[in-house]
Formats: sequence, C-alpha cells, structure tokens
Amino acid sequence: MSKFISRTAEMAERQEHESETTLHGLNGVKRLIAVASGKGGVGKSTVAVNLAAALAAQGQRAGLLDADVYGPSIPLMLDLHEPVEWHEKHMLPLEKYALKVMSIGLLGESDKAIAWRGPMVGKAIQQLLYQVEWGDLDYLIIDLPPGTGDPSMTVAHYLPECHVLMVTTPQLVAVADVRRAIELFQGAGLKIAGLVENMSYFMCGHKTDPVEIFGIFGAGGGQKLSEETGLPLLATVPIEMEISQSGDVGAPLVVSAPNSEASLIFFELARQIMAGDGKVELEASAEL
Repeated sequence: MSKFISRTAEMAERQEHESETTLHGLNGVKRLIAVASGKGGVGKSTVAVNLAAALAAQGQRAGLLDADVYGPSIPLMLDLHEPVEWHEKHMLPLEKYALKVMSIGLLGESDKAIAWRGPMVGKAIQQLLYQVEWGDLDYLIIDLPPGTGDPSMTVAHYLPECHVLMVTTPQLVAVADVRRAIELFQGAGLKIAGLVENMSYFMCGHKTDPVEIFGIFGAGGGQKLSEETGLPLLATVPIEMEISQSGDVGAPLVVSAPNSEASLIFFELARQIMAGDGKVELEASAEL
C-alpha cells in the first residue's frame, strides 16, 4: 500500500501544465459499466460482483474494479487475499471465477483505515483505472462508492464513454438520493444504462406472492423512478439468504447458487447489458 500511496501523492502534487504520462491499462477494454448509487446500504457491490460474474459465466471476458476507496468490500466478497504484483508501472489484477479483479483493499492491510484527502482521492481512482494491466476485456465493471463525490467525478471526467448502472432500493428516501446521482452523471455527459431495484421483495415459504418488506416505508420506488426519468428498470432483485451468505464465503451468488431466483435475475441483467446500450467502444488510447 505504501508504494501505491507514494505514487498517488506524487500524482496529486503535479501541476496541470506539466507533461502527463500515458498509460495503457484500459487499451484492451471494450466496454465500461460503472455501478453506482446515491445512497449507501443498497447492495451496490453485490450487484456489481454478481453482474461481473454473470457476464463471465456467459462467455464474456470480464473484469471488476473496486473503486470504493472509502470502504472496499470486493476482496472480502471474493475471498481474495493475495498481494498485488507490479510489472513496471502497472499493477497486475488478481483472477478468480474467470474475473480479473483489482481493489484498493488488496493493496494494504484490510483492517487498516486510510485517510484519503483532497486531490489524492481522484488520483487514486485514476491509478486504479489506468495503472492496472487489464489486458483484453469485453466488460470492465466499476464498483463506485455511494454518493456523488470525487471518485464519481473522476470517472465522469476521465471516462466519458462509461455507462452507469444505478442501484436503488424500493424506499423513497433511497430513490431521492439516486435521482440526484442520476442528474449529476447525466450533467457530466455520462449515459445511464438503466436501473436496478435491489431488496425488492422476498418469498415466504407459505406464500406464493412476493412480500414487499419495505412496503411500510414506501414500495415500488424503482418503477416510479423509471417512469419519472424514462430510464429502463432492468431488474428487481429479491432478498435471499443465499445472497448474504455468498458474500460471507467469498463466492458470488451466481457461482454458489446459479439456479436461485436472484441468480437467474442477475443472468438476465447481464444479457440485457450485452444486448443494450451498455456496449460502448472505448477510444484506442487513454491518458491520465
């Protein structure tokens, strides 16, 4: 981690007029999908992990970048502990479940907090984007931190070709935050690929109809947001015990329980991403 922080600090101290280094980590990546939310606790990382794994399971060359510098959870969710290796100026992603994976949580002690300040946040995201040797990928899924801070703005600034998948829960308070995030991304020129409503319902063993557990606080927020914004609601994901368990044991649900109801929804979400406007070709080169 000290090596990464040192390089990040050096980048943060550069002045804009100085010559910049061209790095080619994204040159082989065809399509970028950022998974975002305006609010924490909506299961955004769960959606990102399972979408990436579902793409890989359907024959796509997929990568997963955990860009949540404030609370990286992907290493835990994939049970990754190996140290990251460097090849000259590039970090080499780890590989698991046919995914190439990188997270700032792999670059230091998992139980130690890092105080990211000012321009170092944006520069850290730049390094995670450009200094990872991703190789040839069909999709790179980027798990952004919640909110509309520096990480999101860095992605919007440096990756205008990126499409954004917005994750919400049915509650209106979550929808309100997601609505603001949508406006921010659209204002920055990014295209919203669609909406995912997570924790939409669960199935009781003695009932045939889904139970809307957030009904007391407001239900159907994803559909209302879709109607309001004109964005497609691509998936409504139920609450399943296996989803929580899969994160604890380090195996995405689509790997550990591929025939579960939620897994089938993630597979369908991946097919919609492959068939829809999420196919955004990147420019031949990218500069920091």
